[in-house]
Amino acid sequence: MRAPGTRRWGELTSAERVGLYTRQSLYFVLLSFNTGLLLSAAVELDGGGGELALLAGGGAVVTALGFAVMHALLRRYPEPRPLPWALIAALLVAVAAFSVAGVAAFEGPARGTVVSVAVASIVLPLGLLPDPRLSAALVAGSGALVGVSGGALVNLGAGLLLGAALLFTARASMWMYGIVTELDAARSAQAQLAVVEERLRFSRDVHDVLGRRLSTIAVQAELAATLAGRGDERAAERMLEVRAVAHEALREARELARGYRSTDVEQELEGARSLLRSAGIDVRLDVDAMPRAWHEAAGWVVRESVTNVLRHSRAGVVEIVWAGGELRIVNDGASGAAAADGAGPADGSGLRGLRERLAPLGASLTAGPDGADRWAVAARIPGTGPLSAAADREGAER
Repeated sequence: MRAPGTRRWGELTSAERVGLYTRQSLYFVLLSFNTGLLLSAAVELDGGGGELALLAGGGAVVTALGFAVMHALLRRYPEPRPLPWALIAALLVAVAAFSVAGVAAFEGPARGTVVSVAVASIVLPLGLLPDPRLSAALVAGSGALVGVSGGALVNLGAGLLLGAALLFTARASMWMYGIVTELDAARSAQAQLAVVEERLRFSRDVHDVLGRRLSTIAVQAELAATLAGRGDERAAERMLEVRAVAHEALREARELARGYRSTDVEQELEGARSLLRSAGIDVRLDVDAMPRAWHEAAGWVVRESVTNVLRHSRAGVVEIVWAGGELRIVNDGASGAAAADGAGPADGSGLRGLRERLAPLGASLTAGPDGADRWAVAARIPGTGPLSAAADREGAER
């Protein structure tokens, strides 16, 4: 990627444009301020060629060194370290020599021009450094230099004002540039976060939807193989069911890729009933009183729980019940060897992801043994809907 200075304006980002504008503005302020003062003083100068050479030559040297220091610091932004000590030392020596020679050689406006050029050449570049102590020293030094050269208290005040104005110009410019840079970085981070969240949503949906469908295919195929081994004609019917489930999984995968698929608890319950019964598991449902606003979240819970029952348990009965603001999915396959196989993995990635999806809605999820041979997944989803539950939770936290 080429540096901002080597690309066209239209190729730069907003932050790069602001950075380029800020740097060029600071260069322009330093050069125009010093050049204007030096030209006006040279026009009014009544002395000989030596005084003109001192004014023009000395002013040009300190201005050039000030420009070099400013350029070096701006190139290092936002971290100025390591400092260009050689350039800074040369600038300090040149400013000191120019100030002493100018104060000794000139009177009146010409002397004021010398000290003003000296102040601008050192305050504008070094004012870019974000150090409060250095800023105070630059303002105080400006007041002292102008005050000594003029010999009056009013000159001291004028020097302080000049130093403060130049310092403010430098610091305010970099402050605005810093804000734009941070906003640009925040916008980039937000865009990256949106991409990550979309990938996470897609991975969760793939896990939830295709995981269940593949579990169905596995169960049906196993049953078909068993029937085929016995010479049972129903094996062909089971394989047709496997084909239908595969087509349904393909359709849902396409919907997931387009982001169009939504979850509905009624569809999930019907699918769970069909799937569990095909695996020889009895299903008992009692979810008629569930608030409509919770149907999508409840569908997530049913889908994940039924998938885990098929994968990890040897259940004979599954109960899905809604009561008192809680959805419970209980199976009786957590005893003996089934428990050792993980009848209900409370710490599984699917349940962890489900907790993360429910939490922003004000809901919670628990999973664990429910008696000697039962495993329960309980989703606490209070209130009339996700918004009311989230509001109640925030009020309780306060």
